[in-house]
Amino acid sequence: MTSSSSRGSVDRPRRLRLSIVAVVVIAAGLLIHLRGAGALADRTGDALYAVMVYVALAIVFPRAGVVVLGTGALTVCALIEVFQLTGLPALWAQGFWPVRLVLGVGFDAGDLAAYAVGTGAAAAADLVLSKDRKEKSRSV
Repeated sequence: MTSSSSRGSVDRPRRLRLSIVAVVVIAAGLLIHLRGAGALADRTGDALYAVMVYVALAIVFPRAGVVVLGTGALTVCALIEVFQLTGLPALWAQGFWPVRLVLGVGFDAGDLAAYAVGTGAAAAADLVLSKDRKEKSRSV
C-alpha cells in the first residue's frame, strides 16, 4: 500500500502545473470579461469558466480520471446555471459584485453548450498532456 506522503509527492507536480493553468485561465477570462463584447466573447468566457471548474476539480482530485473530471465540471457548471433561475445570485450580486463573475445572474441555456465545449476542451488537453508526460517518463 502506498503511503499518503508518497502519493502527495506524486500529486504535487500535477497540482503545481494545474495551479499555473488556473492563473492563466482566470487572467484570460477576466480579460475577455473586461475587454470583450458580443456573443463570441460571452461564449468564450463561459467556456473558460468551465475550463476553470475542470482545473479546480483536478487540483482537488489530482488522481481523478478525465471522464470523472469532465463530467464533474459540466455538472457543476450546469447546476450553477440552473441556480440562477432562483434569482439568488442576482440578489447577492447587488451587494457584492464579484458574485456576478462566480455565479452569474441570469439563466441562459446557450451557456450550457459553452460549458460543454469548455469541459470537453479541458478534458482533451488533460488527456493529451497526461499521455505525453507518461510517454516521456517511460523513455527516460
